[in-house]
Amino acid sequence: GDAKFIQHDVREEASWQSLFAAVASNHGRPDILVNNAGILATKDNQSLALTEMAQWRAIQAVNVEGVFLGCKYGVAAMCAAGGRAKGGDGGGAIVNLSSLAAMLGTPYTIAYGASKGAVRQMTKSVAIDCARKGLGIRCNSVHPGMIQTDMGDQVLGLGGGDRKKRFASRMRLIPMGEPGQAVDVANCILFLASDEARHITGAELVVDGGINSI
Repeated sequence: GDAKFIQHDVREEASWQSLFAAVASNHGRPDILVNNAGILATKDNQSLALTEMAQWRAIQAVNVEGVFLGCKYGVAAMCAAGGRAKGGDGGGAIVNLSSLAAMLGTPYTIAYGASKGAVRQMTKSVAIDCARKGLGIRCNSVHPGMIQTDMGDQVLGLGGGDRKKRFASRMRLIPMGEPGQAVDVANCILFLASDEARHITGAELVVDGGINSI
């Protein structure tokens, strides 16, 4: 009953400022921020030789700069009124959506993989910064593997080849034998944002059916 929709462009600093101003006006100090916005590609092929600067910059603007701005203004908003830095109980949780691509080579999605690697590292830096300042704000990352979503299906179209054969070959890479579902990722986000994860910060939670363990 209290949910509100606010149109927001994660690439724009002013948009983040107005977003948190609206949150403060409607709900007060935020406790949780999930940086979930991301794009995979702007053109079908994203190999090293064929990735143009326009595509590289478009992906970094959303996937990296968007997360940076979210963390910067999210931490400030969590501390603005009643946060531990102000002498209150405060605190909060930030969950950044990275990817299995942050941990593996991604020759067909080089710009995307680089962006998610940046999110992985940035998450740890934000976590330590907040911890050492005693802000009570935790920051963790979630790393989905092959998940059945529009973006997950889009991955199968990169690199050429028959989609059905590519899908079958990808499934053979998953030790658990099946792709994940959106709810599998959502449950991990929910855990990291909850009080049950009160002593977890700077961590990376991989949701990939076991691929990264091979």
